[in-house]
Amino acid sequence: KRRYAVYDGKPAAAGRVRVMAEEKVHIEIDGGSGFCFGVVNAISQAERSLAGGGGVACLGDIVHNRLEVQRLEAMGLRTVRHEELEGLAGGRVLIRAHGEPPSTYEKAACLGIEVIDATCPVVAGLQRTVAAAYAEMQACGGQVVILGKRGHAEVVGLAGHADGRAVIVEGPDDLDAVDFSRPVYFLAQTTQSLALFHRMADIIRERTRCPESVTIRDTICRQVSSREAKLREFAGRFDAVIFVSGQKSSNGKVLYGVCREANPNSYSIEDAGELQFRWLEGCRSVGICGATSTPGWLMRRVAERVGEMVGTPEE
Repeated sequence: KRRYAVYDGKPAAAGRVRVMAEEKVHIEIDGGSGFCFGVVNAISQAERSLAGGGGVACLGDIVHNRLEVQRLEAMGLRTVRHEELEGLAGGRVLIRAHGEPPSTYEKAACLGIEVIDATCPVVAGLQRTVAAAYAEMQACGGQVVILGKRGHAEVVGLAGHADGRAVIVEGPDDLDAVDFSRPVYFLAQTTQSLALFHRMADIIRERTRCPESVTIRDTICRQVSSREAKLREFAGRFDAVIFVSGQKSSNGKVLYGVCREANPNSYSIEDAGELQFRWLEGCRSVGICGATSTPGWLMRRVAERVGEMVGTPEE
């Protein structure tokens, strides 16, 4: 049998290193991966509300991770769609970290629904920025342009603060929808790639007829964007990297791309059951990391399964 050790990225002095026999295969969980503070806040609010008794419904998945959603649903949290709001009159509804457009709050008030607002503070600040940018652009005949994923909950909420009139772009090809003869106010979804944002900003400046009428506002969350450089360094240190993320996570797609660039032997999974022995065969070191929507308990579970697989050769 091969022997292995699991290390969870915390200082050894804290007693976080657990050694299985002699250290031979090194398995490390990235200490910088996992929930950002906005997601931690939303889940904490959900858990407190459920502990107090009574039903709580969440508008959409509280986090883009199927297994974490299932854990909270087992505690009593219901996941509902916007069209189900009318059936929740008089009840309690949690607004997740992604935020919501003003129309959601207005409808909830009309229905007598108690709102538990767990909007990430960074997202809430961006919503106010979008509203102010829209008012400014309305006054000068300009347009608000948001770099973000169409249909993503955060982007839907941001667009709502511009009366649904913001131009949503996902990449350079989408800039054809922008009227460059008019002023432009360019912002980004909080979890977008910083490199893509700057590339898009450069293109906008090049294409506009009046550079002084362009406002570029970097609204990307640094707690998220700083992970790219750290994750690149982390991924490059191992024979193989297992990236754990929900399939719905746009942040997960971006960060997995970073891992792949740094280490071609990077593999994306949603749960430990998707691990394949051939990815790990012959590895002396394996890194475990994830998205801002990936719970720590899930990365630990994956690390344990990796340890079992490298510790016992496949039959």
